[in-house]
Amino acid sequence: MIARRTSDISPFIVMDVLEKAQEMERRGEDIVHLEVGEPDFDTPSCIKDACDRAIRDGKTHYTHSLGLFELREAICAYYFTHYGVTVSPDQVIVTSGTSPALFLTFAAMLEKGEEVIISDPHYACYPNFITLMEGVPVPVKVFEEQGFQYTPQAIEEKISPFTRAIMINSPSNPTGNLLDGERMAAIAELGLPVISDEIYHGLVYEDREHSILEFTDNAFVLNGFSKQFAMTGWRLGYLIAPKNYIRPMQKVQQNLFISANSFVQWGGVAALQEAEADVIRMRDIFNTRRKFMIQRLRDMGLGIAVEPTGAFYVLGNIKAYDTGSYEMAFDILEKAKVGVTPGIDFGNNCEGYLRFSYANSMEKIEEGLQRIETYLKEL
Repeated sequence: MIARRTSDISPFIVMDVLEKAQEMERRGEDIVHLEVGEPDFDTPSCIKDACDRAIRDGKTHYTHSLGLFELREAICAYYFTHYGVTVSPDQVIVTSGTSPALFLTFAAMLEKGEEVIISDPHYACYPNFITLMEGVPVPVKVFEEQGFQYTPQAIEEKISPFTRAIMINSPSNPTGNLLDGERMAAIAELGLPVISDEIYHGLVYEDREHSILEFTDNAFVLNGFSKQFAMTGWRLGYLIAPKNYIRPMQKVQQNLFISANSFVQWGGVAALQEAEADVIRMRDIFNTRRKFMIQRLRDMGLGIAVEPTGAFYVLGNIKAYDTGSYEMAFDILEKAKVGVTPGIDFGNNCEGYLRFSYANSMEKIEEGLQRIETYLKEL
């Protein structure tokens, strides 16, 4: 018999879209990918060179289970430089991407039936990580006309004796919107641990992003190298946590993952210390694409009440059409040959939207949106 924890888990629908698109490509069909949140840029040369050197120098063995001390030091220096916060290397665990960091956090935090408050919409995998640890995700609806802003008042209404943490994600997947510092401070003042997914930091085009550590030490920070440094396939992330949680999470890491890849971690050191110019270049290109996509979607009649200013996503409102987001996404794939992500992947409150990613070339974005416009005119 298949265990309930795996039989009941919901699929990651964007991956279903991508895999269907890949099947179509193998049949010779030309697909434009606007569904996947993966930078189309190559990893910066300074990072690849550091990894090559590490392999040639024989740095191919297990590291400390918390990660290379040099990388943990670099992470602490980065957070001090960018946010003015002091973190010690013994508060950092280096992981094989941010997904293991999520796993470690909820494994150490949750007992059966305990709750984590999340926004709705939210990153599709958050509820599955929580329920896998026998916790309960508690959604708080956020709304387009308010810029999908997570409000402390709405969060407070959901707090119960079983609430263990509040989860935030700024810039957000799927909305691309940011939480401002005042709002983050108010969330921190609710007194619960805050789990802050900061994976899209560095990809902000107006204003600036804030780390939760600017407002509280009672926090777990998830971050990594995939988005900002175009390192998705490298699988390198990290977790910053209160010191009393480190040893319990370290034991889970030792048993389940041992350590992140050794030579990849040296690439992470180079990313933090040498790749700033590359990040600025990629961010400027993303911003050009962002402005184009927002205007183009609006010209097509898709609603965007508040312009997203971070990550590389735009949510388009399709409520004027008499179809669900799941059905429309796969219909667009079949008929227009464009991959997009249905809003329902990100929570019930995201039904009626499609997520468009501008992590593709301008040429591909223009072509994909033209195909979608033709599709919509034929509905």
